[in-house]
Amino acid sequence: MKLRSEQWFNGSRELSFQHRSAMRAAGHRPESYLGKPIIGIFNSWNDLNSCNLSHKDNVEFVKRGVIAAGGYPVELHTITTPADFMKPSDLPYRNLMSMDVEETIRSLPIDGVVLLCECDKTTPAQLMAAASCDLPALQLAAGHRSSGSFRGKKVNYGTDLWKYMDDYNAGLFSEEELEELEQDISCSLGGCPVMGTASTMKSLSEVLGMMLPGTSSIPATHAARKAAAEATGQRVVEMVRDDIRPSQLMTEAAFHNAMRLLAAIGGSTNAVLHLTAIAGRLGIRIDLKQYEELSKDVPLLVNLQPSGAYSMDDFFEAGGLGATIKELLPLLDGGCMGATGKTLKETYEHLPVYRREVIASLDEPVMADSGIAVVRGNLAPDGAVVKRSACSEHLLRHLGKAVVFDGYEDMLSRIHAEDLDVDEHSVLVMKNCGPAAIGMPEWGAIPIPSKLLKRGVRDMVRISDARMSGTSYGTVVLHAAPEAYVGGPLAIVDDGDWIELNVTEGTLQLLVEPSVMEERRKHWKKPEPAHVRGYPRLFADHVLQAHEGCDLDFLRPRNKEEAAFVPPIVGRG
Repeated sequence: MKLRSEQWFNGSRELSFQHRSAMRAAGHRPESYLGKPIIGIFNSWNDLNSCNLSHKDNVEFVKRGVIAAGGYPVELHTITTPADFMKPSDLPYRNLMSMDVEETIRSLPIDGVVLLCECDKTTPAQLMAAASCDLPALQLAAGHRSSGSFRGKKVNYGTDLWKYMDDYNAGLFSEEELEELEQDISCSLGGCPVMGTASTMKSLSEVLGMMLPGTSSIPATHAARKAAAEATGQRVVEMVRDDIRPSQLMTEAAFHNAMRLLAAIGGSTNAVLHLTAIAGRLGIRIDLKQYEELSKDVPLLVNLQPSGAYSMDDFFEAGGLGATIKELLPLLDGGCMGATGKTLKETYEHLPVYRREVIASLDEPVMADSGIAVVRGNLAPDGAVVKRSACSEHLLRHLGKAVVFDGYEDMLSRIHAEDLDVDEHSVLVMKNCGPAAIGMPEWGAIPIPSKLLKRGVRDMVRISDARMSGTSYGTVVLHAAPEAYVGGPLAIVDDGDWIELNVTEGTLQLLVEPSVMEERRKHWKKPEPAHVRGYPRLFADHVLQAHEGCDLDFLRPRNKEEAAFVPPIVGRG
């Protein structure tokens, strides 16, 4: 076993003297770490990230596992991405966090990596970094928070919040009830307790082999979460000794498995961006259409909000992700290697399902058609995505007149106005919310106008170049590319234009004559940039479009050879 850290501690006399002296200053005795795999534990908690906050304690159990396996743990802190707070969007900071993790790994004496994740963007950010560095690595999730209880009814942060807000805007829910719900709906640390982006990305990390089997769906408050932390620390040391790297786990076949699993769990549309970006770091290109093609024969197996009825606690009790993968094995490549070094088939084929109302079978699924649908046409030439399992059946094919908002602030100022010219057949269109414009916030689930909510309308066709929360639901067309800010067709839609959506056929058409569209393009002016300096400016200048994963162009290798990790030259700092 040749350790990468030896470059720092067993190199030239002058440099090794300096490095070992610096280690002594931090309390690390050479007798304790020399000759052992040094495991960097990358911790992503801070006091504003309730999803990841329990890693403040979990890290000690990871260290215990590393030591038990004969490694030497060092804890490092990175930026984090608390989705509740980061404005206007946490997506740009996914890329920044991936750079933070990657460059810290590259520049320090680390042989293996444990990545402590949970909240939406921390998981893909760490996987992007792990892919770029390609050192032995595993993730450990913090786990989902408990469901709340509101007036005798179970409520889940995320999906139930959007439903109650609709009731509030419809005048069916009082200010006092809203204040009470605020206290009850989010009652512990951990990620959203539904199949939102956090739960989706943990699940995909496990099937990609980057998380120990059975650990992605453990609740944050369960004692098994500590055991998982210790086991993860131990396993990473073994992976260093066996030289098992992310590129051996996150193969093209593994990404195909992840896309099929995404459909089976009714996972978040955000996963489309994240999987594409992670694969891109390895030199693996995922075409947007693959998400639809690979999930055509995959039914919805998991009956969780927002696509179903239950919570992550129910999912864990039913057998969790392991039981789901077992049910899905006939449609997966079971020969892909998982985090333990065994194949998916060997790891999951024996696992039972305990609650069939939560985890269904291929023969009797929750829903026959569930995957991410891709729509293309003159309104989105590079594609847009729709979460089929969250759509209203009667809107999967729809023709309606556009009600257009030039941006998020314009939408907020007018959406609930009594004089807004809108009915249940209208198509709500919002521009200038894409990656280069403003960082692609989760604004795509445009609120239903209050006057329609009061008439009982709970879903409409909505189209934008934004994202939506993985906990959201509805017939929402997202990630329209190219985005309006860079001159995509969305930019020239006007009030009253007829728009035709056909999810089944995969089309999205603006029913305007080409000559009219061309004339409008001549008069279109690019909006002023939202950001003029700093990292947001760098992001806006270099971000790839949604169908390419929204990574930064200079972080994506041009081929698999460029993706290979190059060790730094160890010299004087």
